[in-house]
Amino acid sequence: MSAQEVIEQIKSLPPDERAEVSKFVLAQDDWIPEEFKQGMADAEAGRFVDMETVLSGAKPPPRSAK
Repeated sequence: MSAQEVIEQIKSLPPDERAEVSKFVLAQDDWIPEEFKQGMADAEAGRFVDMETVLSGAKPPPRSAK
């Protein structure tokens, strides 16, 4: 099966199953930078700050300990 075929199958999945595939890929691949993985964990945990708030000088919410 080609990568394009896999991609097309992933696209056809319901959103919750696509999310499960994404989590699997992120957990398995060591080529993904740790900073990106931490950002994804922050986003999943709801630690968002909009750009206007950050640019105004406000501090972002703290990250939880690993």
